[in-house]
Amino acid sequence: MTPAAMPGLVRAVQTNCHIADARGAADLTLCIYLLQMRELYRWEQGIAALQPLPREAIAGWLAERESLWATLEECDYAPLPLDSGDTDPFDVAAVNAQLRPHGLVYGAGYVAPGRASFVLGQLVRAERRGGLELRVCGIEKARGLSAPPATLQGSTVLLRRQSLQRWLWEKYEAWLLKRPEGPFKAALQAHGWAGDGEAAVQRLAEAEAETLVLHESGEFEVGLELGPDWQALRAALPSRRADLYVRAARDHWADCRVTLPRLLQQEDGASLHFWFANLEGVRALLFPRLWPAYAAWCAGDQGAALRDAVVQGEAHWRRLCLQLLALHRGGGADAPTRIEQCALAPQWLLA
Repeated sequence: MTPAAMPGLVRAVQTNCHIADARGAADLTLCIYLLQMRELYRWEQGIAALQPLPREAIAGWLAERESLWATLEECDYAPLPLDSGDTDPFDVAAVNAQLRPHGLVYGAGYVAPGRASFVLGQLVRAERRGGLELRVCGIEKARGLSAPPATLQGSTVLLRRQSLQRWLWEKYEAWLLKRPEGPFKAALQAHGWAGDGEAAVQRLAEAEAETLVLHESGEFEVGLELGPDWQALRAALPSRRADLYVRAARDHWADCRVTLPRLLQQEDGASLHFWFANLEGVRALLFPRLWPAYAAWCAGDQGAALRDAVVQGEAHWRRLCLQLLALHRGGGADAPTRIEQCALAPQWLLA
């Protein structure tokens, strides 16, 4: 790809990001929408973390962006102009095969049923880890509202370093308002927050990238057992709430299978604090047993309660996911409703 062709590729990927945002923004809660728009504005304008945002400018930008989305909501995703010709934007393997020699990496997929996400950025490094390939994306040249720091695409983990850093800065900025006690403060302290807060956040981003990779490795392992029908199951669910619960169950299975056992084995205290700092929402609701086990670890039980919770959790969430999958494969017009009822049943909470 010649340097002259690069702007056209960036425009095509960014256009697809806008189309995805136009289609998916309405599904977000108001709080999540505003937080994601705020972070996207920082990225587009190159505003550094912790710097104040110009309220009048961002209000005008919001209005302009929503007007743009109104013109794109019904548009098809654009093909990507590559040396071999126009390429399907969801053919990630074909796109990366052409971009890798130019030091670029591309990602595309669905972060939720019907919600696509695209990114184009600099390829920092690529390496094999058993059956997985890890690709690390640095500076992002095109991105949308949804910017997950790490994603699994087939057998490839895409780690977005810039998105991870921005996500942690947003989390740190919110924490600074009241500076509550808890696992996030403990993670910051483990990285030297008492001496230099901003340097601690940077070290946190560098160190905890590996925790995200561990989770995606767990996703890969449970995905091999679940097979391709899992995505069809999620797409058929009758409500966003049901999808949140189903996704949380799989996340817990992945973490009980790989992430938490590895962190406990390595006695990685900082990363355990970081993991619990992100145990929120539906995931926290479904697995209340984890918090007393975390408290016991903090009190000095050497992780005994956590190991017990993880062992039981791996069996519990595996059983639930496979049961949901069996309901889906059984078919019938009422299968999505029965899956939702099963996922939301109180007995599936692991207390």
